Amino acid sequence: MSLDSSHRETAGASSTDPLEERLTFSGDNTFHRELRRRVEAEFKRTGTSQRDSPRMYLKTAVILAVFALSYVALVFFAANAWQAVAIGIVLGTATAGIGFNIMHDGGHQSYSAHRGVNRLMALALDLVGGSSYIWQWKHARFHHTWVNVAGHDSDIDLGVLGRLSPLQPRRPWHRWQHIYLWPLYGVTAIRWHLYGDFRDMITGTVGERPFARPRGWDLAGFALGKLVFFTLAFGLPLFFHSIGMVLVFYTLVSAVAGLLLALVFQMAHVVEPAAFPVPDEALRLDTPWAIHQLQTTVDFARDNRALSWFIGGLNFQIEHHLFPRISHVHYPKVARVVEAACREHGVPYLVHRSFAAGIASHYRLLKRLGRPVVAELDIVPVLIAVPVATG
Repeated sequence: MSLDSSHRETAGASSTDPLEERLTFSGDNTFHRELRRRVEAEFKRTGTSQRDSPRMYLKTAVILAVFALSYVALVFFAANAWQAVAIGIVLGTATAGIGFNIMHDGGHQSYSAHRGVNRLMALALDLVGGSSYIWQWKHARFHHTWVNVAGHDSDIDLGVLGRLSPLQPRRPWHRWQHIYLWPLYGVTAIRWHLYGDFRDMITGTVGERPFARPRGWDLAGFALGKLVFFTLAFGLPLFFHSIGMVLVFYTLVSAVAGLLLALVFQMAHVVEPAAFPVPDEALRLDTPWAIHQLQTTVDFARDNRALSWFIGGLNFQIEHHLFPRISHVHYPKVARVVEAACREHGVPYLVHRSFAAGIASHYRLLKRLGRPVVAELDIVPVLIAVPVATG
């Protein structure tokens, strides 16, 4: 799969679907073609495959082993509450690791050159409670195409609970969202397990966007995935523990996973340097697709190798959005090429140097978006930026 076809898959497939309004991009794509040329040349120079990395297969084995061992230890061997809490935290962390690494690369077709392998890895999401089918619409299509565009990017839609975009309506309680949203992020996975996927199936929408409900094998996969997850989360543990204990540790594991998943996403897009573009009346954005990705996405903590390993390279969000079909183990290499090209062409390349800087920026943006009086900067359609490194 070439980088050209990867771009068409990500930026164009959803815009031609009859279920969707056709929100389009405009402008010259010369810079994007130059980026693709340079990245292709770098892989050819080093003789490296963009997918099917031995490092990724080893990483998958490690994460799945930690998940399986911690699950077995929690259900069958934890001798007291303190042991159970510690193991539950490990299990929640491993669950997030499956999402960050295995299913994410599989869902983006970046794990392997073989479609069947990608599909198998994507199904890891169904194992831990989500639907890989709905995720394809919500994340791979809607979010990746129209990052930070209110009403189109469902990943920034918290409904009435929070205001993550200056284009979303403000509610009185948003004044305190910079305080109350942090614990609510821990409910992300629980909402996904018990409500979100079922709500999307019933309504035929993801956020405000319609999608094609699964049929045939896709529908069977959805149902089987939910059955397997609920068996692991509730059915099997209830043979050995009280319902109260099962609910407590389901909540703990899910809260750990949900908090980690939510924070990593917010650090990449819902931070001060990121733009929130507004389409015109003809449903057109006034930038090319690649420039849109660069204006709305922020890298963070790129020198933290341990963090990068755990979160599947998603601290290199710019590279992931520009080249979603390249395995995340190669993002540091791709980042060097992309950053150099951006600086040469005067294109924005936004970075927070640490995870803490990203957290602080997210906090400040939540606070600003929750204010009763909207600042003038909050309604600027597109952030006009120059290459910077912040934080």
